Amino acid sequence: MKKILSIFIIILLVSCAIKKKGADGEDGKDATSAEKIEITATDIKTSMEYLASDELDGRATGSEGIEKAAVFIENYFKTNDIMPYFETYRDTFKLGELIGYNLVGMIEGNDPNLKNEFIILGGHYDHIGKGKEVNSDSIANGANDDASGTIAAMEFGRYFSKSKSNKRSILITLYSAEEMGLKGSGHLAERLKQSGLNTYTMINFEMIGVPRAADKSMAYMSGYNRSNFAPILNKYAGEEVVGFFPKAKEFQLFFRSDNFPFFKEFNMPAHAISTFDFTNFDYYHHVDDEADKMDYDHMASFINKMIPALEGMMNAPTKEVVLSDE
Repeated sequence: MKKILSIFIIILLVSCAIKKKGADGEDGKDATSAEKIEITATDIKTSMEYLASDELDGRATGSEGIEKAAVFIENYFKTNDIMPYFETYRDTFKLGELIGYNLVGMIEGNDPNLKNEFIILGGHYDHIGKGKEVNSDSIANGANDDASGTIAAMEFGRYFSKSKSNKRSILITLYSAEEMGLKGSGHLAERLKQSGLNTYTMINFEMIGVPRAADKSMAYMSGYNRSNFAPILNKYAGEEVVGFFPKAKEFQLFFRSDNFPFFKEFNMPAHAISTFDFTNFDYYHHVDDEADKMDYDHMASFINKMIPALEGMMNAPTKEVVLSDE
């Protein structure tokens, strides 16, 4: 009996020792038992209903409303362990008498070498403030433009901060003064360039709150032929999430969104991804660009499909994404 008891104790101790090791041999949970990090329509809706609420008065740069948005985003960063890249989350700039703030959070990469290369993800959190009055409403809440892209960048930040699955480091960058001519992103891109940041790629999420037609790719990328970014993302996604939009070049979309200053400063693959194609939403710069018109299941689906795409790109041992000759 004593012999059987001794064997049982030995087996139990060995079992406990194995359980404390993860799949990589390090102490901690195995990836298969780790808590799943979910991007849900409910969480997205909660953020949207604040950022696109009348309380924020259209989020014009320099307004009280955009300051409330900035505080909301800062608190989101803090809650989700997204660290400030600068001394604080704020990158401050002046436009005449106006003071604007970009918000910059960082998730450090987990590879000792690759963590020195940065992936920049972003969206603009400002909007136009007031628009043409409709049914006594003059507040242009900017749900699709671009609270939707802002929330996507925030959710990617939360995911990677919790999963710690990124070998390269990530900057989550949210800009003001986009509606004034890409002034916020221009300031931040110049500042990061001057600091010598080792950048790899940049993606700007611009108006992803509504789905495209069923026969179209889920999203499209501006400047599609300027790099091989879209095919690389689709390879890791396992499907065509990011497609080609023929009118993007005609509309000069590559130059009209916050990706462009980063391309100009760093000469690197920098694109905007959108699901708004000018046929599927009637309220661009309109007071009816409201939270209740967003498709939250679509947004959650898009973000979740993009996670393995981003993960594959940011964890590849070499820089697969390169500029084309266009």
